[in-house]
Amino acid sequence: MNSFLLALASVNSALQGLGGWLTGPMEFFSFLGSEDFFLLVLPLAYWCVDSALGLRIGVMLLLSNGLNSLFKVAMHGSRPYWVSDQVAGLASETSFGVPSGHAQIAAGVWGVAADGVKRTWARGAAAVVIFLIGLSRLYLGVHFLHDVLLGWMLGGLLLWAFIKYWDPAAARLKQFSLANQVALAFAFSLAMILLVALIVFLSREFVLPAQWIENATRGGGEAPNPFSLAGIITAMGTLFGILAGAAWTASRGGFSARGPVWKRGLRYFVGLVGVAVFYLGLKAVFPAGDDPAALVFRYVRYTLVGAWVAAGAPWAFAKLQLSDNPNR
Repeated sequence: MNSFLLALASVNSALQGLGGWLTGPMEFFSFLGSEDFFLLVLPLAYWCVDSALGLRIGVMLLLSNGLNSLFKVAMHGSRPYWVSDQVAGLASETSFGVPSGHAQIAAGVWGVAADGVKRTWARGAAAVVIFLIGLSRLYLGVHFLHDVLLGWMLGGLLLWAFIKYWDPAAARLKQFSLANQVALAFAFSLAMILLVALIVFLSREFVLPAQWIENATRGGGEAPNPFSLAGIITAMGTLFGILAGAAWTASRGGFSARGPVWKRGLRYFVGLVGVAVFYLGLKAVFPAGDDPAALVFRYVRYTLVGAWVAAGAPWAFAKLQLSDNPNR
């Protein structure tokens, strides 16, 4: 297996051999597939462009992130710069490598965005961006070719299911009471966390090869920590907050992103201040780490971040007369 992975790593070495001038552009395209980028774009879309599209983007992002975490801990895949000293780790990652989260999430989120725009040019642009994001992960030495291909495949399948079943599922959920919608969202998020925790428990005898750790940390890189539950807690906490918040907002008449440009700009500013309060403020006072208490506090913090995006901020916009919605 190691010789097979070393052979695959030659693809990464060849791409890096094209020259260091590509590092900047590849880091940029990698950022376009990152959670940080999407968590900036999601509120912008929801608050300022199209609330329905923003909600779909958010749910796709977090659902895909959760499923990716599940596959990663189940497959135990290494990363090129962990197994080969001929591949430079131009980015540092601590999770397992299979499948590529950037490739999977990019296919899903950029696909949902293109479907929402419903223009040929949008689909073409999304396809180019998705391809370049996958390529960037190869160049940066953090994914093998098969990681990226599997990520694209899973993202594409999730996108197909999302487009096909979103409207029927949303219509069905609207028939439930607000309390039941919140309970279902919480139950789903908890089930995903418990499933990943179960896989981690069943993998307790897996030992990271010393070579992986040595190669990963050379040059100051982070040591692998692939069985951490922090990622799935973050995704599912945020997903619960967004789904519960969206259900509450809908019960009060909904939220529309329409309005003059200056109001949309102020919404984004006010909204991001709120995100910073919950994200950074609570981070400063809540315990950190991977122990059970810290993970519970992490879930609460990200639930509040998601709830602020979907419900708290729209409520504040109405109170500040930055939106013309009935949920004042």
